[in-house]
Amino acid sequence: MRIIIVGAGEVGYHIASRLASEDKDVVVIDKDPEAVRRVSDDLDVQVIMASGSSPKVLEDAGIKEAEILLAVTDSDEANLVACLVANMLSPATKKLARIRDAGFDDYHQTFKDAAPHIDTVINPEIEVVKTIQRLMRVPGAVDVGEFAEGRVMFVGLRLDEASPMAGVRLSDFSAMFGQARPLIAAVVRGDELIIPRGDNVLEPGDLVYFISEKKRLADTVKLFNKNVKPLKRVIIVGGGRIGQRLAEALERESVQTKIIESNFERCNVLAETMNKTVVLHGDGSDQKLLMEENVRDADVVVTLTHDEETNILTSLLAKKLGAHSTITKVSKFSYFPLMSTIGLDKMVSPRLSAISSILQEIRKGKILSAVSVLGEDAEVIEAVALATSDITGRPLKKLSFPKGALLVCIIRGDEIIIPTGESVVEPDDRIILFARRQAVKKLEKLLTVKLEFF
Repeated sequence: MRIIIVGAGEVGYHIASRLASEDKDVVVIDKDPEAVRRVSDDLDVQVIMASGSSPKVLEDAGIKEAEILLAVTDSDEANLVACLVANMLSPATKKLARIRDAGFDDYHQTFKDAAPHIDTVINPEIEVVKTIQRLMRVPGAVDVGEFAEGRVMFVGLRLDEASPMAGVRLSDFSAMFGQARPLIAAVVRGDELIIPRGDNVLEPGDLVYFISEKKRLADTVKLFNKNVKPLKRVIIVGGGRIGQRLAEALERESVQTKIIESNFERCNVLAETMNKTVVLHGDGSDQKLLMEENVRDADVVVTLTHDEETNILTSLLAKKLGAHSTITKVSKFSYFPLMSTIGLDKMVSPRLSAISSILQEIRKGKILSAVSVLGEDAEVIEAVALATSDITGRPLKKLSFPKGALLVCIIRGDEIIIPTGESVVEPDDRIILFARRQAVKKLEKLLTVKLEFF
């Protein structure tokens, strides 16, 4: 599979890194010498220093043989032009474009139906707002994903000493907790990612990733010594595009919302745009201001400024002042491992949201959704089991599952099945799988059509 990536920034670099590790044929195009040098030095991919919207450059990159073009520069216009030129040269090539400006929101379908015929338009700001909303609904959750139209939840929660699951062997879960038991997909202990087995014992401090039916989620969360409560008050620090999108979404849910924004002109724009949201001009990292705005009564403080150091410090201050929960926007992937160390578990990243959306479109097999978790160390994949793939027709215990991968849920019509070794995946079942990054390539082979089918 040849994939051409236009844009070698953070998103382009990390997508290229992921695909190169899976032995995909990757070409990266960018005009920035530093970005090109970084990709060339670090990754085993072909690199071209030029404009990705040039017909000659795209032809030299092999656009006519490419299955996918990813346009992920920091410029919406450059991404649109790259897709337009690619469509002229190779209409059969699948095109994905990152487009962030809200002014384009109403035209996504037009871009698909008419030239440049973009197959998938990805707006990371929309995706990150959805991620924030999911995190808000589950107290203490580090990661929350929704599958099967929201019927199945994938959640990461920190286990504390008061939880009845602390010190329990996984093989004893069924007897102890019955139908309310979560299916444990992964455990993070310190820096170690554990794909659990029956003899594993959960320990306080573990970050536990589990699958649960949405209707049983409240009962499952109680096993972590937490309760799902309705969201009432939210403070947003940073009134940029993501902050505005989030506030608009919270208004629709009748959540009392305040935005703190340091730019006076932006405050005026927000005040004219918002209906119920209170807009405050000030520094969100000002302790006096946060105390005046009763931050201790806020269900969630979300820090969304353009400066991630400010976001981190403001979240720490809000927690110190008594905010029930914080969500911090972080762009630098190198910061991810440090966040839980300093006490900030809930993070969002527009770049990571974009990567998850892109991977969903690239994966082989009939992939419905894919979510990156633990930074980029693992993925949760929702797929349709094809009749001619190796995953159907045999008990799971007889399948040669890749090391580091686990089938965590089977959805058959209205039935949601927590699988055992005796479970058999049937054609057209929807399945949810958890996989370490290293296992994704082998997992794809399980999900794809066997050659003898042809």
